[in-house]
Amino acid sequence: QVRVEESGGRSVPPGNSLRLGCKVSGGNFNTNTMAWFRQAPGKEREFVAANRRSGETTYYSDSVKGRFTMSRDNAENAVYLHMTDLKPEDTAVYYCAANGRLILSALRLSSMYNYWGRGTQVTVSS
Repeated sequence: QVRVEESGGRSVPPGNSLRLGCKVSGGNFNTNTMAWFRQAPGKEREFVAANRRSGETTYYSDSVKGRFTMSRDNAENAVYLHMTDLKPEDTAVYYCAANGRLILSALRLSSMYNYWGRGTQVTVSS
């Protein structure tokens, strides 16, 4: 059974940094594509960042580009999201998602991912 587990969410003041972690375990599963999504209260889940095992490029939403960095450790089936210059509008539950290899046009679509964690809460507030 595949298990996806996020960690690292907490409450921070604006301008601070935070690193989220996500580890996939169990099953015989090729975690080729991994991604971060987030969902704020009253809003739909939105894409944050994604990359594939080959790691040629990481894709980011416009709202986080330049502030967030996604990295991965293939040996550990883990990914990380390093968030800097956090803003109140970054407040959300952050979800990690995993799947086999996806084509580039599918990376930003939550419906394309089969495995999800339960999420970790990030609150940015003074």
